[in-house]
Amino acid sequence: MHLLSVFSLRNRALIALVTIVIGIFGGVALTSLKQELIPSLSLPQIFIVSTYPGASPAVVDKDVSAPIEAAIQGVPGLESTSSTSNSNFSNISASFDYGTNIATAEQKIQLAINRISGQLPDSADTQVFTFNFTDLPVVQIAVSSDLDARELSRKLEESTLVDLKKVDGVSDATLLGTSTQRVVITPDPEKLFANGLNNQDITAALDDNGVLLPAGEITEGGQTLTVQAGNRITSVDAIEALPLLGGSNTEVVTLSDVSTVEVIDDPETGISRVNGENALTIAITKSPSGNTVAVSNAVNDLIPELETALGSNTQFTVVFDQAPFIQESINSLTTEGLLGLVFAVIVILVFLLSIRSTLVTAISIPASVLITFIGMQVSGYTLNIITLGALTISIGRVVDDSIVVIENIKRHVSMGEPKLQAIQTAVKEVAGAITASTVTTIAVFLPLALVGDVTGELFRPFALTTAIALAASLFVSLTIVPVLAYWFLGNKTAPRHTEAAVEHPHAAGLPQEEKTTALQRGYLPVIHWTLKRPVATLLTAVLLLGGTVALVPFMKTNFIGDSGQNTLTVSQTLPLGASLEARDEAAKKVEEVLTGIEGVETVQLSIGSSGGSLRAAFSSGGASTFSLTTDPEVDQVELQKTVRDAVADIDDAGEITLASASSGFASSDIEINITATSDSELREASDALLEQVRDLDVVAEATSNLSEQQPFISITVDREKAAKLGLSEIAVGGIVAGAMNPSAVGSAVIDEATLSIYILNESAPVTIAELRDFEIPSAAGLVPLTDVATVDVEDGPASITSVKGVRSATLSVTPGSDDVGTASALVAAAVDEADLPAGASAELGGVATEQTDAFQQLGLALLVAILIVYVVMVATFKSLRQPLLLLVSVPFAATGAIALQVISGIPLGVASLIGVLMLIGIVVTNAIVLVDLINQYRARGMRAREAIVEGSSRRLRPILMTAAATIFALLPLGIGLTGEGGFISQPLAIIVIGGLISSTLLTLIVLPVLYYVVEGAKERREDRKSAGTDRKSRRAAKKAGRATPTAATAE
Repeated sequence: MHLLSVFSLRNRALIALVTIVIGIFGGVALTSLKQELIPSLSLPQIFIVSTYPGASPAVVDKDVSAPIEAAIQGVPGLESTSSTSNSNFSNISASFDYGTNIATAEQKIQLAINRISGQLPDSADTQVFTFNFTDLPVVQIAVSSDLDARELSRKLEESTLVDLKKVDGVSDATLLGTSTQRVVITPDPEKLFANGLNNQDITAALDDNGVLLPAGEITEGGQTLTVQAGNRITSVDAIEALPLLGGSNTEVVTLSDVSTVEVIDDPETGISRVNGENALTIAITKSPSGNTVAVSNAVNDLIPELETALGSNTQFTVVFDQAPFIQESINSLTTEGLLGLVFAVIVILVFLLSIRSTLVTAISIPASVLITFIGMQVSGYTLNIITLGALTISIGRVVDDSIVVIENIKRHVSMGEPKLQAIQTAVKEVAGAITASTVTTIAVFLPLALVGDVTGELFRPFALTTAIALAASLFVSLTIVPVLAYWFLGNKTAPRHTEAAVEHPHAAGLPQEEKTTALQRGYLPVIHWTLKRPVATLLTAVLLLGGTVALVPFMKTNFIGDSGQNTLTVSQTLPLGASLEARDEAAKKVEEVLTGIEGVETVQLSIGSSGGSLRAAFSSGGASTFSLTTDPEVDQVELQKTVRDAVADIDDAGEITLASASSGFASSDIEINITATSDSELREASDALLEQVRDLDVVAEATSNLSEQQPFISITVDREKAAKLGLSEIAVGGIVAGAMNPSAVGSAVIDEATLSIYILNESAPVTIAELRDFEIPSAAGLVPLTDVATVDVEDGPASITSVKGVRSATLSVTPGSDDVGTASALVAAAVDEADLPAGASAELGGVATEQTDAFQQLGLALLVAILIVYVVMVATFKSLRQPLLLLVSVPFAATGAIALQVISGIPLGVASLIGVLMLIGIVVTNAIVLVDLINQYRARGMRAREAIVEGSSRRLRPILMTAAATIFALLPLGIGLTGEGGFISQPLAIIVIGGLISSTLLTLIVLPVLYYVVEGAKERREDRKSAGTDRKSRRAAKKAGRATPTAATAE
């Protein structure tokens, strides 16, 4: 690799040009990189949502959920399925293996559903869709105004949404909480009967009128005209004027003669408020290629203009915005990275005591980072907290190669060698070591390809970004740094010795005389002492490792830490069947408490399914949701506790639970999945486990998704009685459903809005007594419903959840601290102790299994990384034994890493294990640089002990420099100086800092001793042999001594 530096020194102008090009292209790449919170993840999940109006959960489960769930089991790559059946809705979730082509899987699921479409009810409507993080709203805006809700909705849809959709990067803008209208026809039964008409004739009139039909074309006078027959219905008057055919009256009877027609508001199904005021909500999503920050800024800039255009004191309040948190996270990481850069430069200056050398070394950091930006642009990666965290972490490491190169160049120049020769010799001396060490550090990230699930998806960009930065640092240290050293480092005059005195040692390949530094004067007595007492030194090291193992139980563990996002969600659940008015009154109590909490900026309330049927399928039927935006300057974890305590004191407001934003891509809840053969066993198991885990100290709250029993009215038809009156069971049910649950019979475009038309039955029962007395037509005339059926109030489940057809329930347990590992262990123990019914079983899921799976996979990745490092070092040293000595640095790194983790109290998570991967590469680097020089000296004829002392003392400064530069570069991240976006980089930095401190100290002390014990053994055997003190020589001497007296006796 040193040939690269030779080429660079011969083509210095070219290297200068390349450096300028890197600067320009790197700058362009930086400004054009998209900014987002996390890498765009496509979750391998497909959702199948079916609407089945008027059906109870049991009917939905039997007729829709079960057939669909069974039909999709054969789709390739399917990992698991679960279904939830509510009144009117079925929601099936199909999870696939990571790496599955979701578009193909979606097509195959659609085909599977199409094959059984004949088995599904006619009125059931099924949709299949996938979810991506880009589907989440980037910005949510609450709109309040003096205009009435309908007028405000109309203006927003006609102008505001259109303007928002024009913003560059916006995919869609939708309005939630709108109040819609319908056309209602209320027939007069007596007038209908008098004219020999019924409801079917009204439906026929609506079907037969207001339809546009293509009627052909006419060519005349050189012009072709299309013929269109029919005229659309565009007003209530037009509906009233529709003629009804088929009656007994000889005159034309219109709809207005037998009924009233009016436009009314749709029944209210939801409420939306912001800070206690009624509001509509606009949700804005970005396109997959859109820049989150750019979209947010453009939307916020447009808001004043939109407010002015609407007038009437209209106010837009941004209740949710991803951009500020992204910008704060990116700015914080950038600040910490720049501080790290400054610290690293100061460390280099302190060690080298030369401004020129320091500047040459420092240039490698921006150069490497700019090359990385180019690589990210080419790879299609975005600037997010994962990739930026990788860059910030890399700042300490990218300077290492340049430090080793410049330190060696400076040393050779200071000994009086000609500058060009000094640079070439110095680079040649370390090129192999820094190449091996950089390749080793890059190679440790290769096993991340083996890691699946969300961990692999998230951290692959981290690995690639770090690999590009490290490869760039190697390129810079072997090309740009030698050229800059040639230009900026001055020539030293030769020492006052004869020319022969300077040339002789150099020509002999032995280390030349140089002034012993203060560092070396402090280090040499230590290395001499340890080499004299190798056994004591190694035993001390083993005891230290034993102490490290003893610290392990004190470590906290979690999956992915809290992101610190300033958003919270509070859910309020009332008893099932609670009316909208009751839920509204209960929500006002919670609103009042939440708005009074210091640190809570906005409280957005959503009750019911104001967003449409699809939204209703995913929202819990009886839950009111409060979306809180908090002050970003406040401690989010403390604020969560304050909110949880505040809502716990509210009386008569149902069950209130709290969920934080967590890490944005992973829930922090431990789940307990329960399955049972019957509903009663499932309910008994759920109650038993809920009681068991709620008593644990580590649990903040625990909830079950197993719904309460919901009362419903059951009509049981007596088939024999119905048959005598000429009715079937389905006919009776259909008559009651038609009266009580009117469906749309047509539509009309009135005032540019499409309204559904409903036929109402004024005699529709509104109480149980009226339902029992409800008259239905039969062969014997009108008879009360109780003549053919019994009407009773019964209890049934509000929703039915199943996994592959087996009834299931899920308990969500929120840990009370950040130590998820301990909480999972205690919850698992509680589950094992719980007394469950015979047909029920429970197992842990959620963050508990995610953490276990991630730790297992990353543990395997660590072992593979160590193996890769070993292979690279075998290739470097051409020895199987020496690389094993170098790997001793790895357990010594664990000593500091674990100790600092325990001291700091930061839990060991996925990010920490990625830090361990990185640490393996970094700590082995120091060992490679040290052993490589010792080997060079031994190859030149030095004895092992002398080579170890010389090599260790020569490599002392660069090893301490690289370690100190890396540690101080990571210090701002480890301390969490800015406190934003550090949930990935802080644990990672803590691991690297702690591991580097211990491994550097132990590498400089234990590794030379271990090298001396193993590699010096052959020399010591040869020494003993030549001195005649080895075992073989002693035996031969002893034998010779016995032979001499025998010979004398014979004489």
